[in-house]
Amino acid sequence: LAPSREKLALFFEQWLGGEPRYSERYGHPRLRRRHFPFVIAEHHAQAWLTHMRAALESQNVTGEEFEAIWGRLEPLAHHMVNAHEDVPREPLPDDARLT
Repeated sequence: LAPSREKLALFFEQWLGGEPRYSERYGHPRLRRRHFPFVIAEHHAQAWLTHMRAALESQNVTGEEFEAIWGRLEPLAHHMVNAHEDVPREPLPDDARLT
């Protein structure tokens, strides 16, 4: 998990206004495109938000700092939804995934 953890840290550093080290190393994030092979329904977005809240709380992120981050995480999670109850879809095969 170490490479994934590092990649995620670089993404969040950039996404929250830090240096563009993620883009320098991996190119534009293209979040929806990179995640499209995976079925992401609203309940997945909610689960992700639950884990992100727990992660922020475990690091004692509170107050204005928490609100600033949460104010960006919530819309992001809902933006990533690519499957809806009325339009089901299957995951794409591994060879269709971006790395």
